[in-house]
Amino acid sequence: MDVLQHLMDGFSVALSPTNLLIAAFGCFIGTIVGLLPGLGPINGVAILMPLAFAMKLPAETSLILLAAVYIGCEYGGRISSILLNVPGDAGAIMTALDGYPMARKGLGGVALSISAWSSFVGSVVATLGIVLFAPLLAGWALSFGPAEYFALMCFAFACIAGLMGDAPVKAGLAAIIGLSMSCIGLDSNSGVYRFTGGDVHLSDGIQFVVVVIGVFSISELLLMLQAHHSNTGMVTQTGRMLFNLKELAQTGWGTLRSSVVGFAVGVLPGAGATIASAMTYSMEKRLTDTEGTFGTGDIRGVAAPEAANNAAATGSFVPMLTLGVPGSGTTAVMVGALSLYNITPGPALFTQQPDLVWGLIASLFIANVILLVLNIPLVGVFTKVLSVPNWLLVPGIVAVSSVGVYAVHATTFDLVLMTALGCGAYLLRKQGIPMAPLILGFVLGDMMEQNLRRALSISNGDATILVQSPITIGLWTAAALMLVVPTVLRVWAGRRRAVPGLA
Repeated sequence: MDVLQHLMDGFSVALSPTNLLIAAFGCFIGTIVGLLPGLGPINGVAILMPLAFAMKLPAETSLILLAAVYIGCEYGGRISSILLNVPGDAGAIMTALDGYPMARKGLGGVALSISAWSSFVGSVVATLGIVLFAPLLAGWALSFGPAEYFALMCFAFACIAGLMGDAPVKAGLAAIIGLSMSCIGLDSNSGVYRFTGGDVHLSDGIQFVVVVIGVFSISELLLMLQAHHSNTGMVTQTGRMLFNLKELAQTGWGTLRSSVVGFAVGVLPGAGATIASAMTYSMEKRLTDTEGTFGTGDIRGVAAPEAANNAAATGSFVPMLTLGVPGSGTTAVMVGALSLYNITPGPALFTQQPDLVWGLIASLFIANVILLVLNIPLVGVFTKVLSVPNWLLVPGIVAVSSVGVYAVHATTFDLVLMTALGCGAYLLRKQGIPMAPLILGFVLGDMMEQNLRRALSISNGDATILVQSPITIGLWTAAALMLVVPTVLRVWAGRRRAVPGLA
């Protein structure tokens, strides 16, 4: 009853005219930032944080604005991922696996609308989780140390093997390439430059925006240019812009499952939407893909990761509010915003600043409704990009991509590196090697290495720390099952087909 009363008080804060207008503005800006490849929610929140402080907005209003931008970016990241096969951020990588094939089939509007609905469900489920279970889940998150996080990363990589169905070796090879790329640059522990070839431009490593645009955007453009005629292989659109009741029922349970899993992963500080979307995509593929249609334009492959990455983004508020520990890079920026107001997040925040906490939680419900109302009618506008002919679309994408990459360090080296990565990715894709595991390996590689080092440092080099707790044992067991069970099932199915009467 106390929780319900606090929530009602929060809605009274969030529904004030100023806060409602700020939330709507944040949702719109977040959607625009999210659809631009390489920017993502961290940049959106970081750009608006000084603006909010300069305008002398109250702390709760500033936090509502930044939260709306964060959630809006998660919605917007799917747009370029589905329509152009260029993920807006790392969390949208999984969406491209089936979203872009749907767009190529003329179902771009359907993919966008179901992703908007799944994002809404995922965020709402996660916000309900914050209301009901925040203190309990915060305590659970504290039980994750470096060893547990390393095991979680390994489990995520084991899930990647399921993304390629009958070709897990190619998925594993792509993941290894991504991991190798993440090792380039300055070693934060020893200060040694690794795999830079003496080039100062690589001292900070390869930036995510350079990799994602090179691997996805440039390689996709090269595949498009293979066509001898400008209209060959062009992405088209059909008259239907919205999903129907059959498709809603088809994705319903998967959306709910992915929302719960995404929220649980999001509660873990640093785990993030990337792991959540990879895990849930793999989970849904194992559970529901009896026809082998995932990766070819299956609507369930769009709904599951979209629900998961939005639930994870919302779940990252739990450790921030209850422990003062940022659950993601974006919430780390938001913690910095609170420090501008001399507010320290943590357990005491619920009693010392109830209007701020519950106003933020209530605004998450409101922001999701605004985003659903904003995004569904705009599906037709978004899909207009599909009517642009390739001769105009290709140079347009090159121009936008080049500007985004150049803005990182303002150096032409990044443009050359982007092109080289795109050409390499093009050759890999021609051999049937998927790009999603490569990007995931690149994104998770640094976190995996840092947690392994911390774990071994704690144990003075004793590797048994990686298998000492029940959580790590459970995660290693799950990872082994993810690797072994599909292979056993394929061998068993092959033997059944080989024996007459058993097929």
